[in-house]
Order: sequence, then C-alpha cells, then structure tokens
Amino acid sequence: MLGECHAHIIMNGKNYKEAVALHKDGVREEVIRAHFRTWKETGITFVRDGGDALGVSRRAKALALEYGIDYRTPIFAIHKKGHYGGIVGHAFSDLKEYHSLVLRAKKEGADFIKIMISGIMSFDAFGVLTEEGLPEHEIHEMIRIAHGEGMAVMAHGNGDRQVRAAIEAGLDTLEHGNYLEQDTLDQLARSRTIWIPTLSPTGNLLGCGRFPDAQVRRILERQMEGISYAFEKGAVIGLGSDSGAYLVPHGQGLLDEYEWMIKAVGKDREAALQKRLEEAENRIKKEMKQ
Repeated sequence: MLGECHAHIIMNGKNYKEAVALHKDGVREEVIRAHFRTWKETGITFVRDGGDALGVSRRAKALALEYGIDYRTPIFAIHKKGHYGGIVGHAFSDLKEYHSLVLRAKKEGADFIKIMISGIMSFDAFGVLTEEGLPEHEIHEMIRIAHGEGMAVMAHGNGDRQVRAAIEAGLDTLEHGNYLEQDTLDQLARSRTIWIPTLSPTGNLLGCGRFPDAQVRRILERQMEGISYAFEKGAVIGLGSDSGAYLVPHGQGLLDEYEWMIKAVGKDREAALQKRLEEAENRIKKEMKQ
C-alpha cells in the first residue's frame, strides 16, 4: 500500500484541542501506539509527520520501528510570530531566530524542516485564506537557510504568491497548495518540488454541516482541477491525507485521499496516477531523511 506522506500523530481526526490536551502534562505513549496500530492494520508502512510543539512526534520516531513503520518527522514546524502555525510548532521573530530553530530541529533528530508560509482556508467562503502569509524574500531565505544546513524543506502553503516564491526558492515538498493559478502549476510541473495536495480535509467536510456545502464543494473542485492540470503537465504529486485533521482519521484518511485523487485525475488514469504517487513517495523517502 502507498504511504501516508502528510500526517499529524498528535491529532485524532475529531477534536484538535482535546487531542493536544492529552499530552499537556507529558507525552502519552499509549496514544501514539494506538495510532501506529491503526496505520499498521490499514497496511500503511510509511508515514511522514508534520511535527508538533509537545514532543509527540519525536517520541513517535523512537517507537515506529516496533510497528514496522518507517516514520519521518520534522520534530516541530517553524512559523513566524503572529502568523499561522502555533498548533504544530515553534515561532521565530527574525531570521536569526529561525536559523536557531533549524539547528535545534536538526539536533533533535529532524528528518527535514517544516515551515509555515501561509494561513489556511476559510471554508465559509471560496477563495479566502485566514491570512496573507509571509513575504516572498522571507520565504526564499527560510528555504535557503534550511538547505544550507543540509535539510530538505516541507512547506505548508496556500495561495498563489506564497507558493510561487517557495517553488522559485527550490522547495522540496509543497503541502496543500490551494488556489494556485495556471502559471504557478506550470512552474510546479517544471520544478523538482513534490506537491501533496491533501484533498481529504476539504472533501470529507461535505455533508457534515459544519460549513456550507456549496462553498466546500467549490474549494474542492478548484483543487481537483488544479491537480488534474498539474498531473497532465507532469508534476510529481504525492499522497498525503493530512490525517489527524478534522474528519480525516488515521488510516482511513489515506484511503479517502486515494479515492479523491482518482476522482481528480479520472479513473482511466489510475495506473498512471499510482506510478506518479509511488515516484513521489520514493523521492521523499530518499531525500527527507537525516
């Protein structure tokens, strides 16, 4: 079975605050083990995590081989103070502090660096992000610094401007990537950047009643159109469900993601899609390991 290229072991797919609260007085190893058992039962043997601020993914890395799982983690994500990202990592106020966090992650055993360059989608309104995101020059410097320390970079990014800057800077993997324009998708296809478009956090919202289905469907269809176009252009696209996010349970989330991806590119191209997903996963395994 294909691996899970974007997961959050600290989350539970139901309630983020409750999931994090379990570890507030120290990492709860039994929670980690339960998630590993679920992945193993689903047939998932490769997991790439998004990190957290409480040491959960760091402990998970030490336990993963007991379950026959190849587990990669940035230990924690890095975001700029006052911007989105506090739920999964630590903040910097200037590039000197950012560099220190890169070195800290590396020292603590990070397999790659994860950076946050934008906000998330507002599911109440099509085309709206929760924040504008970081300036282009800062995105370039963040990637340059991490690469200079010999670390590959995973970037949480939505919005055309931020993503274009990251690709220009040599980003290794793009996570989410909603609302990309055709020129940026062309740029992505020409680059070495791997795209993990995470359809499940949007698609699995349909019918839940939390957000207007009409808006959710528009967001989903826009992302699926982008995937289809980028796939046709030759972009390397990987499979990652954002498991642990709301309504994206560990294990099942990846099965859902695969089905959404087939819908995006077309059932007649499933064999070609699987080959492309395998290519992405193999590159991640090779390039995102300390």
